[in-house]
Amino acid sequence: MLKLLIAVIAVLGLAWALNPKPEAHRDKLSQAMAERSQLAAVLHIGDVAAFVSTYHSVGIASYSTLNDRVVTYGAFGVVVAPDQH
Repeated sequence: MLKLLIAVIAVLGLAWALNPKPEAHRDKLSQAMAERSQLAAVLHIGDVAAFVSTYHSVGIASYSTLNDRVVTYGAFGVVVAPDQH
C-alpha cells in the first residue's frame, strides 16, 4: 500500500512538473492552424488566434480556449490540438 501511494505521488508530481506552459499551447495552436490551411499560414492567422486564446491550468494538466471552445489540451509536456469542426 505504501509503495502504491509513493508511486501515485510520484506520478502526480511528474505531471505537475511537466504541465505544459502557455507558450507551448500557443505554439501548438499556431502550428495546427497553419497545417490545416495555407491561407492561414500565409496570413499568420494562427498567431493571432494563439495570442487571443486563454490558458487554463488544472495543476497536472492544462488547456486553452478560444471563443469558449477548447482548442488545445496538454499533460506530461505534450500539447494536442484536436480537429475543430
